[in-house]
Order: sequence, then structure tokens, then C-alpha cells
Amino acid sequence: MAWPKSTKTIRIRRGNLFTSDCPTRSILDDVTSRWGSLVLVLLHRDGSYRFSELAYLIGGVSEKMLAQTLRALEQDGFVLRTVHATKPPKVEYSLTEMGSEVAERMLALTAYIEGNVGRVMAHRARAEKQTA
Repeated sequence: MAWPKSTKTIRIRRGNLFTSDCPTRSILDDVTSRWGSLVLVLLHRDGSYRFSELAYLIGGVSEKMLAQTLRALEQDGFVLRTVHATKPPKVEYSLTEMGSEVAERMLALTAYIEGNVGRVMAHRARAEKQTA
């Protein structure tokens, strides 16, 4: 089935990453970004966190980037932002059902990478020697 000229104006049943204007590309960017993947894995592992806890646990992320990442994942329907009526207000982030589904897949990928970091680093070292 051929794609229409613009996929942004119609209801999409299934995406096609290889089509330039398919929204699946921006969703994939949100999920697999440096910070997005880490947020998903942390929230899946531990349930919920406040913003400052996420910022502390994810080494190297700026507050601006974390805020943008959480906003994007929330807009995509992967993260739920809950504001508790306390003084000061307490805001917690957790995964939605859809967020849990994508986080489980991200966990498989991150577990593979952590388990094979030695092999990857050995390949990088060999590649550096060949180009030097």
C-alpha cells in the first residue's frame, strides 16, 4: 500500500520508519535518545521519581535536557506526570502502560549493551589502531 503524500494529516495505523515524513521517526528519536532511553529504564526499574531524583541518578544530564526529554515522553504517552497537592507541589514521573511496554524493550537493548561493552570496546580499540 502506498503512503499518502503527508502522513501528518491522517490517522496512521502502522508506521513506516523509512518514509521521510512518518511520525514514527520522531517517536523513535524520543525513545532512543541518550536521555530518553535512560529515563525509560530508570522509571521501569523503580516505578516513579521526582525530577530532582532523575537529574541526580542520570549523570551528566542538564535540567533543561531532562525537562525536554520528560515533556517529549509525556507527549508521546510513555510518561505520566503526576502533581500532588502539597506545599510545595510534589511532581512525580512514572511510566504509562505504553511506557512500560517500550521500556521492557529498551531494557533488553541496554542489558545487551552492558553485557557486551567489553567486546564493543575491543572493536573500537582495533579500529583506532587501524586508522592511526
